[in-house]
Amino acid sequence: MAEITAALVKDLREKSGAGMMDCKKALQENGGDVEASIDWLRTKGLSKAAKKSDRAAAEGLVAGKLSDDGKTGVLIELNAETDFVSKNDKFQEAARDCALVALDVEGDVDAITSAKTAKGEVVSDVITNLIATIGENMRLRRSARLSVAQGAVALYLHNAQGDGVGRLGVLVALEGAGDQAVLKDVGRKIALHVAGTPTPPLALTEADLDPAAVEKEKKFLTDQALESGKPIGVVEKMIEGRIRKWQEEVVLLKQPFVMNPDLTIEQLLAETGKETGSPVTVKGFVRFALGEGVEKKVDDFAAEVASMTGQA
Repeated sequence: MAEITAALVKDLREKSGAGMMDCKKALQENGGDVEASIDWLRTKGLSKAAKKSDRAAAEGLVAGKLSDDGKTGVLIELNAETDFVSKNDKFQEAARDCALVALDVEGDVDAITSAKTAKGEVVSDVITNLIATIGENMRLRRSARLSVAQGAVALYLHNAQGDGVGRLGVLVALEGAGDQAVLKDVGRKIALHVAGTPTPPLALTEADLDPAAVEKEKKFLTDQALESGKPIGVVEKMIEGRIRKWQEEVVLLKQPFVMNPDLTIEQLLAETGKETGSPVTVKGFVRFALGEGVEKKVDDFAAEVASMTGQA
């Protein structure tokens, strides 16, 4: 039997996207034959899919899709356990399929996973089969959809891993009666801003900010000011001004436009309205950064492979 080396395990993992332990076992069962091991993983994986559902999945892909008329856009996040999977063709295809389904399904993740892809497969079955084939826990974590009656929805995917998929996605919906091509271009620039600005916007306007986030920031600023020894009356006046400044920093319309810091996003919209001859407003925006808010497990890939192959 061929020696099951770390390089062989890594080669099978890259070709199949399966977990390292599954790759090692597949190679052992198939005398080190990589192609036979890929087939083995496909046929043996189904019984293990359910056992993987409790494992943390914070990697994967964000996929985005726009409707043909440019008036609707969607983002989805399909998670897996490791970033290796994001390079797997079947995983990328599944992410794109989920985004395409989300365009036609006006509902949450449950509605999307219950719907059928263009190939006639139920989305939840597609994900289960991927878990079986690749050997990692996966889940459709979240989705978002923006539409406008007139105007354009723009999509930007940062750190693209393939067509229509990346590690960060942004949708921006601009409403206006002007030239849709102009609105689409400006919308994409604003989407680039949302993706790249040092302080990602938390809301469109001050009124849209989550009250819990405002209170959290207020407490932080208050505690900080009190530590300086200032009287509470002085602190309260200080906090009032600092909260206003913070709100301007995290509200999209008030942020300086990254491509021209002399303009705020609000001013950019006003200029675009003058150019197109019709008022332009941001109906909404969505920013999905892969794995945000999910606890991630940090692995030493080289050490793990070496330990499993007896080369530590």
